[in-house]
Amino acid sequence: MDQETLFSADRSQAPLAEQKRPDTFERLVGQGHILNDRFRRILESDRWAGLVFWGPPGTGKTSLAKIIAGLTKRKFHLLSGVTCGVKEIKEVLDSSKHDYRMGKLAHILFIDEIHRLNKAQQDVLLPFLEEGSIRFIGATTENPSFELNNALASRSLIFQFKVLSKEDVLVLLKRAAPTTQQFAESVLERVAGLSGGDARRALTLLDHLCLTRPEGEVITLEDLERVCDSQSLYYDKHGEAHHDTISAFIKSVRGSDPDAAVYYLARMLESGEDPLFIARRLIILASEDIGNANPAGLMIANSAFQAVHAIGMPEGRIILAQATTYLACSEKSNRSYVAINKAQDEIKRSGNIEIPPAIRNSAKNYRYPHDHALAWVKQEYLPSELKGKKFYEPSVHGQEKKFSDFLKSRPRD
Repeated sequence: MDQETLFSADRSQAPLAEQKRPDTFERLVGQGHILNDRFRRILESDRWAGLVFWGPPGTGKTSLAKIIAGLTKRKFHLLSGVTCGVKEIKEVLDSSKHDYRMGKLAHILFIDEIHRLNKAQQDVLLPFLEEGSIRFIGATTENPSFELNNALASRSLIFQFKVLSKEDVLVLLKRAAPTTQQFAESVLERVAGLSGGDARRALTLLDHLCLTRPEGEVITLEDLERVCDSQSLYYDKHGEAHHDTISAFIKSVRGSDPDAAVYYLARMLESGEDPLFIARRLIILASEDIGNANPAGLMIANSAFQAVHAIGMPEGRIILAQATTYLACSEKSNRSYVAINKAQDEIKRSGNIEIPPAIRNSAKNYRYPHDHALAWVKQEYLPSELKGKKFYEPSVHGQEKKFSDFLKSRPRD
C-alpha cells in the first residue's frame, strides 16, 4: 500500500471510524504520555528499527502507525497477524530490501495483532531489521513480554497505549458527528460511556445511530436503545454495571453459590465482558478465598485462563463455567491472604529487622532440617524481635486442616 493510496484516496464510502482516522499527532487523543518530546526526537532521528504499540483495541495504535508513515514519507504496508503468513511478510521485506539497496528509504511494515504470529514467523523479520532494510511497527493487545520473541522485542521500542477516557471519546464523537444531525442531550455522552474506551466502537455506533433519523431530526436516547439491539452495547465497561456485576460474581463464588456465580458469569459474557478479565479475577479469587483449603483451585483457575486465551470465545464460556462452578463448590480459606497482609503490616511497622545469622546466605551455624527426624529441627527463622509472631494460622477446612495438624505435631524441643 503506497502513500498515495493510504492518504489521498476517497474515503467517503468507508466506515466512519476510517473516515475520521486522525492524520496528525495533534488530532490523536488520549496518548499524551507517548506523544511527547522524546517520541518526536526518536522519529526525527530516523534511527529507530522497530516500534511496538501495546494497548486495548481502539486506542490509536494503527492511527499512530499511519501518521508516522505520512511524516517519514516511507512506503507503508499493513498486514494482519490473523491472516498473513511468512509468504506475505517476505514479499514486503524483499520489496523494501530492493528499494533500500537502490538507495531509497526502507519501507514501514505495520503488523496488526503481531501476537497472532508464532515465533518462527516473527523470526523472519530479524535479519531485515539487523541490516536496516525495513522499519517495523507492531500492534498488540497482549503483553509483548509474553507474546513477542526476545530477539524481536529487544530490537523494538515498546509503547503502552492507555484506554481512552470517556472525555477523550466524547472529543472524537463531537468531532465526527455530522453537522447536519442533531442529538438530544446526553446521547453522545452515553455513546462515549458505552464504548468502553474504544474509539472504533464509539464511531461505529455513532455511524449506525446517524442512520436512524433523516438529516435535521433530533436523535434521542430511544434511538440509541433501538440501535443497541443486543445488551452487550449497554454494558459500560467503566461504569457502575461493570463493577456491580463482577462484584456479584466474585461474592457468589466466595459464598459457595454456584448457581448465582454462573448466572453472573453468563450475564457478563452476554454483555460483552472480556473473558480474560473474568479469568484473571478467578485466579485472584482462587488464591485469596480458597487458598490452601483446596490448592488445586489455583491450578484450575490458571489453566482456565490459559485455555480461554488459547481458544477464545464462544467455547471459552464452557471453560469459565467449569472453573467458576469448581471454585464455588470448593472449601474456602482466606488465611494466606490474611497472612501476607499481616506480614506487610509488620514490615511497615518495624522495618527491615536484622535476619538471624544462622539463616543468612553464608551462615556457619545453619541446621539442615533433612538431617533430623521428620525433616524438622527447632531453629529460629524470624528476627529475634518477632520471636513467636504468627502470621499464617491455617484453618480447619479442606487440605488446610492437614497443615494445621502438621504445625501442631512438630516436636517442641
